[in-house]
Amino acid sequence: MTAKSNVAIDNHQTVLSVQHLKKKIGKKWIVKDVTFEVQSGEIFGFLGPNGAGKTTTIRMLVDLIRPTEGYVQICGYDVQRQPEQALAYVGSIVENPEMYTYLTGWENLEHFARMMPGVDTKRITEVVEIVALSARIHDKVKTYSLGMRQRLGIAQALLGQPKLLIMDEPTNGLDPKGIKELRVFIRRLAEEGMAVFVSSHLLSEIQLLCDRVAIISHGRVLAVGTVEELIADGANYVIWKLDPRQKGEALLRSAGIHIVTDPDSVLDVSILAGIGEHAIVTMMSPDHIAALVSQLVNQGILVESVQKINPTLEQLFLEMTEGEGIE
Repeated sequence: MTAKSNVAIDNHQTVLSVQHLKKKIGKKWIVKDVTFEVQSGEIFGFLGPNGAGKTTTIRMLVDLIRPTEGYVQICGYDVQRQPEQALAYVGSIVENPEMYTYLTGWENLEHFARMMPGVDTKRITEVVEIVALSARIHDKVKTYSLGMRQRLGIAQALLGQPKLLIMDEPTNGLDPKGIKELRVFIRRLAEEGMAVFVSSHLLSEIQLLCDRVAIISHGRVLAVGTVEELIADGANYVIWKLDPRQKGEALLRSAGIHIVTDPDSVLDVSILAGIGEHAIVTMMSPDHIAALVSQLVNQGILVESVQKINPTLEQLFLEMTEGEGIE
């Protein structure tokens, strides 16, 4: 994946602008208020729990359904009023790309290229090099691994030299190696100036991949920002193992420390698996740990362990959506 994608964009250009987007189906508001922007050269993550309105929003981005209120602009063109001009700048790949498995990879790309003005053999060769499929492009798609099919789908999305690449669940079904390769590839596209919009249920992967994220719940965007900014604004958790537990918990409460009564709603599964049923989960500033340890010891309470939880996007997501599952 060393070839260039020939995308030349000002790194400060707003490629996708979504303003107060709303969608009502029947009497129900599916999307109540969604606003965000995606800049050229950045990878933007879109996260939402089940029924949040994420899929409906994505469909409005590419004019599959029309918004009830608000608007979507791509490179300055209104998707609703100027769909042909706006969508000319968009490439998209949704989960496992649909390909003709009895054709070769090259024949698939030729088929799609016929529907795009100005896409010639030279461009097909370029996108094949971009996704590193040159060695297998003339083999039938039915012999491809899932990762290779995913790359072929991306090649198809890049044929028209888009300024915005929309990827819905791009890592779905990929093994860890395939996910890592895709992450490196998406980052390279962004470095060359492309705006990449990614929706995914893999929160840890979004944290590694994306420059900024939007979190949507119940049809509204709750937060937009860099992963670092959002995590910094989130709560800090400290896990205590004390003996006797009840006396230790009482002292923490008397010191004004908030005890989390439902850790499942705010901590991710990997953390919960290791803390044990008798652990005390608190929401507090880590700056107070040393003073509290001293107080506990002075009261004859054994401090078996103190664990500061490094903030994660998953932790923030659980906090903001009150523990809802993700799509």
